Amino acid sequence: MEETFANFSKFGDTKSTGKELDNKKFSKLCKDSGITGKLVTGTDIDIVFSKFKPKGGRVITIKEFCLILDELCVKRYPKKATLEEKKEAIRTLIAGKGPTTAGTTKVSKKGATDRLTDTSKYTGSHKERFGADGKGKGLEGREDVIEDDGYVVGYANKDTYEKDHEDK
Repeated sequence: MEETFANFSKFGDTKSTGKELDNKKFSKLCKDSGITGKLVTGTDIDIVFSKFKPKGGRVITIKEFCLILDELCVKRYPKKATLEEKKEAIRTLIAGKGPTTAGTTKVSKKGATDRLTDTSKYTGSHKERFGADGKGKGLEGREDVIEDDGYVVGYANKDTYEKDHEDK
């Protein structure tokens, strides 16, 4: 259960410690793990979250998460006989789950997109931003690197002074 809490807490947030869960991620957890359905709606999820979150706070910890699950299990499993069976059923439902990315937009490689993303067809200054393999050069391809060597940019006879004057 702690693993599921941490998985959803860290989803989409690189700075998250995995110890707090906001309402949006909690709703996603309920939807992805199957708690939300005919008996438990999104409105029920929001109400229960607001009931257990600290006053003035926006996030819950694992302690409040367990209390929320205990309340939701009664509504999710009305036909189970005892409260312990309901608690066990909801915990097995969410055990080991992680966030899903179903329905996200995939990269399109059709028509104009294919032409526009083919780096071999780039010209001018844009062509300089990519190597022969089509990968970007990063900062090197975007900025003019200034060499502090005392010569004007583009000087053809750079580093030839010593060669011309070493005999004299």
